[in-house]
Amino acid sequence: MVDKETSVNVLGGRLESCSTAPVTGFFRNGCCDTGPADAGRHTVCAVMTAEFLAMSKYLGNDLSTPRPEYGFAGLKPGDHWCLCAGRFLQAHQEGAAPQVRLAATHLRTLDIVPLSVLRGYATDLPK
Repeated sequence: MVDKETSVNVLGGRLESCSTAPVTGFFRNGCCDTGPADAGRHTVCAVMTAEFLAMSKYLGNDLSTPRPEYGFAGLKPGDHWCLCAGRFLQAHQEGAAPQVRLAATHLRTLDIVPLSVLRGYATDLPK
């Protein structure tokens, strides 16, 4: 059994899948689910950008370089990935935050990132 919290998104609805190609999430189930073992809180469904990937690599978390020994092909702009909420907030503060899919971003993100900040990067809000 997986020890994860209820799958609710930041809008109060059912948590949608973030990505299965590449497969993402702390539990590698395609969703930004979280639970007690997820110390990094991998809860923000983000759409990768070249700017964010470069910043992440510079800060020591290289998400773009393939790591075949871990079955990781590396991320590229346009890929969806469950980011740590703290890293997303840091990217926001540095002006390099990627876009976000709110329906696929876990409610626990709001413990770290205000909804008003997330809405500023949302790809799935009505225009």
